[in-house]
Amino acid sequence: MNPSRRHFLQSAGIAAAIATTQPSALLGQPEGAAEKKLPEPIAKLKSRKAEAHPITAAERGQRVERARQLMAANKLDAVMMIGGTSLVYFTGIRWWLSERLFAMVVPVKGKPFYVCPAFEEDRAREQIANGPDGNDPEIRLWQEDESPYERIAQGLKDRGISAGKLGAEETVRYVFSDGVRAAANPLVKADGVKNVSMSAPALEMASATPVTAGCRMIKSAHELELMKLANEVTLAAYEAAYRSSKEGMTQRDFAQLVSQAHERQGFQGGASIQVGEFSALPHGSVKPQVLREGTILLMDGGCRVEDYESDISRTVVLGKPTDKMKKVFDIVHRAQSAALAAAKPGVQCQAVDAAARKVITDAGYGPDYKYFTHRVGHGIGMDGHEWPYLVRGNTLPLAPNMCFSDEPGIYIRGEFGVRLEDDMHITETGAELFTPQSPSLDEPFGKG
Repeated sequence: MNPSRRHFLQSAGIAAAIATTQPSALLGQPEGAAEKKLPEPIAKLKSRKAEAHPITAAERGQRVERARQLMAANKLDAVMMIGGTSLVYFTGIRWWLSERLFAMVVPVKGKPFYVCPAFEEDRAREQIANGPDGNDPEIRLWQEDESPYERIAQGLKDRGISAGKLGAEETVRYVFSDGVRAAANPLVKADGVKNVSMSAPALEMASATPVTAGCRMIKSAHELELMKLANEVTLAAYEAAYRSSKEGMTQRDFAQLVSQAHERQGFQGGASIQVGEFSALPHGSVKPQVLREGTILLMDGGCRVEDYESDISRTVVLGKPTDKMKKVFDIVHRAQSAALAAAKPGVQCQAVDAAARKVITDAGYGPDYKYFTHRVGHGIGMDGHEWPYLVRGNTLPLAPNMCFSDEPGIYIRGEFGVRLEDDMHITETGAELFTPQSPSLDEPFGKG
């Protein structure tokens, strides 16, 4: 899976937190000695790890069958995936990306097959064994001086697919998809022009997004349970960090509190932290920042629970907020509520963005993207950002069990920014948040 900026920031915070919370492991102190150093609001948190139940091989098999239905509907003869989120989604296989191709190919009919570097066979079989093809997988090996693309082309031909459409999952590198195209069509020139002597129809490359995103954007009851848990863990971590904060802390200090609070609950997570004028930058700044009385702090991050992500933003103030801060918070809160109310099955994605943007514009923070500088939300699941997106121009209708962030914001350069973000899922009749909205700047997590 490709690392995002947020994951990088979270990983850095997590590493720092581990060093802070577990010095006994380094110094040979008695177990539990470091635990006493945790601030009380964090120390009081309990592990929720036992509540997270892994996705089963049977569930992954059902996903493959759903993919085949979408392949038929979109006139694809097969789909190719490499290491990344979709491969984990369908198989549970975690494979890093390199110049050596490891791929899974799922035909619309017939058995899936894998193409793997020969020296990686044992590692591949170990992981495949835990997925839907674990009992008797077909693995086509290639040596270092051989072509993996020819293995894919032959595997397709053996299934009667020498012409038609092969869908490439959206993260498949061009060099891989083009290599398969060339191997499957030896009489097609590199520029795609057919040789005049060619008589057989060519195998075409196409997008597999309608299949992979089509599966992943609709969550099962189990997936929704994991996402709800992830959101609850992150919100509890934010509250514990907020109640442990002190004036004079740096944004790094506060980020460590967030990571510690996630770790205390049994999961790795974290947040990027922006203070004061830097909160007006939606994804912040790396410049040193210090928490001060009466200054806004914006936290944005989440955690992963059995591969499913949370993504929550909270805007808080240490001490007493100004009237302007409270006014802006109230506008953003109403915009978030408007987006939630607009989100219903059959409603276009862009209408949700429009509902939130109207509230902000009508309150004087328009027009358009002047102060509310980004879309209102993105799909979320195994990736923090995934299909579909709540943005102007997206006419895709919402459907039950889609999941999104709901995150309007107002960003006043040179002063401060306010963003409220919770994750929501579409129900049969509307939409529900996984976590309660932040009630106010004065009591951002309710009365403790």
